[in-house]
Amino acid sequence: MRVGFLMFDDLEELDMVGPWEVWTMAGHLKPEIECVTIGPAETPVRCAKGLRVVPDHTMAACPPLDVLVVPGGQGTRREVNNPELLAWIARTAAGCTWVTSVCTGSMLLAAAGPAKGRRITTHWRAVDLVRGRGEAGEVLDDVRYVRDGNVVSSAGVSAGIDMALWLIGEIWEPAFARQVQRNMEYDPAPPHQGAV
Repeated sequence: MRVGFLMFDDLEELDMVGPWEVWTMAGHLKPEIECVTIGPAETPVRCAKGLRVVPDHTMAACPPLDVLVVPGGQGTRREVNNPELLAWIARTAAGCTWVTSVCTGSMLLAAAGPAKGRRITTHWRAVDLVRGRGEAGEVLDDVRYVRDGNVVSSAGVSAGIDMALWLIGEIWEPAFARQVQRNMEYDPAPPHQGAV
């Protein structure tokens, strides 16, 4: 099973790296899982907070994927108007078993077609932005992730971890997802949990 992580400048780091950690941790337990990064060129992608990542493949040379992960971040505001990237998402998603997004990555999925007319979610600050585009069937707020067919979108940043764990449990079994979660020591108990 090959899981591909789309990259572009100004993506939000944890939108990609959170699901990457889940999937690669699962890959330590199931060697048939392969994770790859995909960028527009062979040069490093500069993420929103400055992290630079070199893609394993360019979009032009990307092998077939079983799962596509599309992150969000400020770069999506630019990339939603990039016809080459949207066409690549549409072509690639057509061959995938699962198509997923984190944060405003769902806006790219809706614009490219895989999430057009479907129920999706995004970061709470971007709900109105994504709704305003009118491409999704419904944009849900106050949920960590939502599935509509083979499209699974998650809210912002850390919600991508929950989405990836849910999907691993769906593909294999919840016990395996719990094992991955334990190996990550992912047991959210954030400090300062009072009202915002």
